[in-house]
Order: sequence, then structure tokens, then C-alpha cells
Amino acid sequence: MFTGLIEHLGRVSFIERDEGGCALTVSDSANILGDCHVGDSIAVNGACLTVTEFDVAQEGGYFKVWLANETLDRTDLGDCRVGDHVNLERAMAGHIRFGGHFVQGHVDTTATIVKRQPDGESLRVWFQLPQSTSEGHSLMAYLVPKGYVAIDGTSLTLTEVDDAKDMFGVMVIKHTQERVSLAKKPVGARVNVEVDMVGKYVEKSVAAALAGGGSDAVRGLVEKIVEDVLTRRLGF
Repeated sequence: MFTGLIEHLGRVSFIERDEGGCALTVSDSANILGDCHVGDSIAVNGACLTVTEFDVAQEGGYFKVWLANETLDRTDLGDCRVGDHVNLERAMAGHIRFGGHFVQGHVDTTATIVKRQPDGESLRVWFQLPQSTSEGHSLMAYLVPKGYVAIDGTSLTLTEVDDAKDMFGVMVIKHTQERVSLAKKPVGARVNVEVDMVGKYVEKSVAAALAGGGSDAVRGLVEKIVEDVLTRRLGF
């Protein structure tokens, strides 16, 4: 579990590909490796990956992760080149303040940057989602104005949502621009998107209740909503 508050920008220093996936080495990362162990989870551009090797001293502190083909297909990490910077966040510790939102590190899809516009010292960025994910449905239902979204692992507040065009926008303040990779990405670049998981659980619970299953509490709530709508519209 992560918070979406990026701790550090690492540098991709080596990429080794084969038919099974890709080994990615991220350097200049010593300040997040002091408590690292092989097997730990680090979110790289929002994708939860397992550390397979690390050294705090070499290359400014490096760690290595393995990307399966599923990860390469679903995320923007397959676009990485040596020298690129990536957002890094260690798994959330239980003793710290929780300042972002619940981020699982399970990327839902990628979106494309379609517009960038300065707004004072801030930056407005708009994204285009694919019309459907690999599971066959749009993610727009989980995006609401002033709700949360994780972009390359960064917890951001949605400022605009256009369901008709499958587009959404965020504003990135100056402080955040200096600490995440998004500010450096041009129009046309892809970003990882993870929607707020709370919306997914709500949808599943309501769908189960409508189908006659789910918990008694959720089913009763749905029945009450349907009853109220029928009363208002039909005068039952």
C-alpha cells in the first residue's frame, strides 16, 4: 500500500529485455534505500514492484526490479529509456501521517497527455483515456471532480472530468512539479493511471445488491433508493 506522495525521483540506468519481460535498474536513489531489503516493494511510476537487488553505495544507490510482460503491457514502464527519471515511493509505514490517498500500486491503464497549460506557478494537464481497459470497460465512472487519481504514482486531485470525451484534468502546483516526473513529460507521452479503489468497491457492492446478492445493509440501501425514486416519479 502506498500514499501517492512521491519520495524521490530515480534515474533509469540500465534496461535488460528478454522474451519474458524486462530487468530495470534505477540509480541515484540512495535516500530511499537505507532501510531496503531484497523482496521489499517500491512503487516505480505508480507500479508496485519487488526489489530483487540493491546497493546503497554504488551508482548513487541503485536497485533492480523485474517487469513481467503483463506489467509492460499495462503500464508506461515499457516506454522508459536509460536516463529517464521515474517516481519512487516505498511501501507505506504504519507510523507515518497518511497525507495522500490509498494507492495500491496496481495500475489500471495508461492515459495520454493531450494538453499542458501554465496557470500562474501551477500547471494544468489534461489526459485522454482509452475508451475501454483490457477488461472491457471505461474508467471514467471512477473519476469525479475533486476526487483522487494516481498519475505515475502521484496522488492528484481531479479538477475536470469530461465523460463524453473520456478526458480528465489535474492541476500540479509548483512544489509538486519540482518533485515528480509529470512536469517533464510532453504532450503525447503516456502516464500510468490508478483510479480510487473505493469507487470500485462501491460499484461492486451496489451491483451485487441489484442482482439480489451482497450484504443486507447495501441491499436495503439500494432498495430504499429505488423506492424513493419510484415514489417521486410515479407517485407510488
